[in-house]
Amino acid sequence: MKLLAAANCFFVFLLFSAGPKAFEALAQEPAPSPTAATGKRSENQEEMQRNNFGIVIHGGAGTIERSTMTPEKERAYRAGLERALTAGYEILKRGGSSLDATEAAVRVLEDDPHFNAGKGSVFTSAGTNEMDAAIMDGKTLAAGAVACLKHIKNPIALARLVMERSGHVMMDGEGAEGFAGENGMELVDQKYFFTQKRWDALQKIKAAEKKRTGAAGKAFVITDQDRHGTVGAVALDKNGNLAAATSTGGTTNKRPGRVGDTPVIGAGTYANNATCAVSATGDGEYFIRAGVAHEVSALIEYRGMKLQEAAQMALDAVEKLGGAGGLIAIDKNGEIALPFNTNGMYRGYVDPNGKFVVEIYK
Repeated sequence: MKLLAAANCFFVFLLFSAGPKAFEALAQEPAPSPTAATGKRSENQEEMQRNNFGIVIHGGAGTIERSTMTPEKERAYRAGLERALTAGYEILKRGGSSLDATEAAVRVLEDDPHFNAGKGSVFTSAGTNEMDAAIMDGKTLAAGAVACLKHIKNPIALARLVMERSGHVMMDGEGAEGFAGENGMELVDQKYFFTQKRWDALQKIKAAEKKRTGAAGKAFVITDQDRHGTVGAVALDKNGNLAAATSTGGTTNKRPGRVGDTPVIGAGTYANNATCAVSATGDGEYFIRAGVAHEVSALIEYRGMKLQEAAQMALDAVEKLGGAGGLIAIDKNGEIALPFNTNGMYRGYVDPNGKFVVEIYK
């Protein structure tokens, strides 16, 4: 009976990790016999250990319409997400830490100009780039965050440096960059972050604001793609440790010095081995007010909610305030959640069989 229970436990684990389609498949498959389960005990135990880790990533949520997405652009976004998943998953598969995996995945997205972080960061109203990032270790609850960076190629790397070497949790601006230099991190010229796409988005918004001012309050549509975006990763490693990492260029045409939810621990980024790891994206001011990332954890810890329910409830609080966006999360059991209240979110994960799943639209 103990052998049968172990096999059934493993089956339930895979079923919940695989999602709704697994339930459909279950209805069509005969239940395994006690003999079959007993005969595969060793194989199943090894498989459970091998798959007891996972990674989820996002590249921002917002107005993402199929009708305006060219095949070339969609392929580029999907390829970027797959590269990030590969970077993180390979670390986890080799027994590496969730911290290393989330940092690696986010670095890939920071280096990809298609996403609003690092190289692809949007412009402030002053025509500069200011970036925020955060990382958190679910095992120790240690965290590092940086804000208003102008010369750091990979803000997520500096966030981890702050966590591990500064004795602080959050640093910003010149102080953070001075700390980076003291620790051997390269500073880059602002020209590195220039992309024509982001510059054109700034000009579009400035033009719309000017027209709105002179047109008796006439509304001009500015898409979420023009306004904001974020990248992030959450992971569970083979040792049962969770981590979360998030990075962003903020919002287009933001006032210099504006800080969103990304570097605010408990708002845009949070990880706790006892519950889950969360990375958020969307209208940062609302995610801060709702304390979204920590709220997901609190609902699991104090209300006994499952991850999916907790994640949706936390996001619903943002919507009630008037905000939009999404989040990714993974819990201590490897369950994942990817809710969003926009019509798209760049997202991806690796399923229990090692298959990469990348999605964009609702």
